[in-house]
Amino acid sequence: MSELDLSVNIAGVTFKNPVFTASGTFGAGREYADFIDINTLGAVTTKGVSIVPWEGNKPPRIAEVHGGMLNSIGLQNAGLEKFIQEDIPFLRQFGTKIIVNICGHTAEEYVSVARELYDADVDMLELNISCPNITEGGIAFGTDEKALYDVVYDVKSFARQPLSVKLSPNVTNISKMAKIAADAGADALSLINTIVGMKIDVHTRKPVLNNVYGGLSGAGIKPVAVRMVHQVRTAIPYIPIIGMGGISSGEDAVEFLLAGASAVSVGTANFENPRATSFILQGIRDYMTKYGFSSLNEIKLDE
Repeated sequence: MSELDLSVNIAGVTFKNPVFTASGTFGAGREYADFIDINTLGAVTTKGVSIVPWEGNKPPRIAEVHGGMLNSIGLQNAGLEKFIQEDIPFLRQFGTKIIVNICGHTAEEYVSVARELYDADVDMLELNISCPNITEGGIAFGTDEKALYDVVYDVKSFARQPLSVKLSPNVTNISKMAKIAADAGADALSLINTIVGMKIDVHTRKPVLNNVYGGLSGAGIKPVAVRMVHQVRTAIPYIPIIGMGGISSGEDAVEFLLAGASAVSVGTANFENPRATSFILQGIRDYMTKYGFSSLNEIKLDE
């Protein structure tokens, strides 16, 4: 059998393989460099980067639940200046692509990050639209149709790199929101982000998280994520999708590819096993060998 071709092209960027890291679970890779060879990753998606440092929410802000975890970190980060000075040079030591997840509380903050990254040595931007829009009463950009269109359009107007929009699953119609993002100029879509959840301590009779609600991630959300990827692929067949949500094995990743994703991002699994991305990549290779596929393009859902 010929050598396996795991490369994938998304919005003009060629990735050596379809296994990426999910934003917020890998930092800039420093914590994982002792466990995996970062060179083997298709891409590192950075933690959310804002124009100025964000402190994040007060603890407790992480809670384990059956099938995953809740987090209300609040996109804590050191800000764009430090990211450009320290994290980009660190990641450029490795032969992997860099996807920068950008965040903001206003459309202007998002645009400022994109403008400052215009000449930066990064390969793609990922727009985190689950941030609260403080100019519209705190509603998340990703759950309001007009806010979604406007922020994607504005950021795309100032971005040099291809733009992937990370969709929120906390909506009634994911396909409609995906179409809005695509119409506004998105080059790709990342889905799904976390599902809003809550955990209560029955002994103290209080919410476990200081922020009360948090984002649910991990194995428990995978069926929802696979369904949404398939819905969006069916509704918008022309736009690349980076699938994520509960991926912890090669077969999990293949399920997303069969649903219509071009690549996958691994998140919560990194906390349980820092070598998870390596095992997932090998699992995809094993699957392709077992079923006689020579390239990712051959992995299609049999409908």
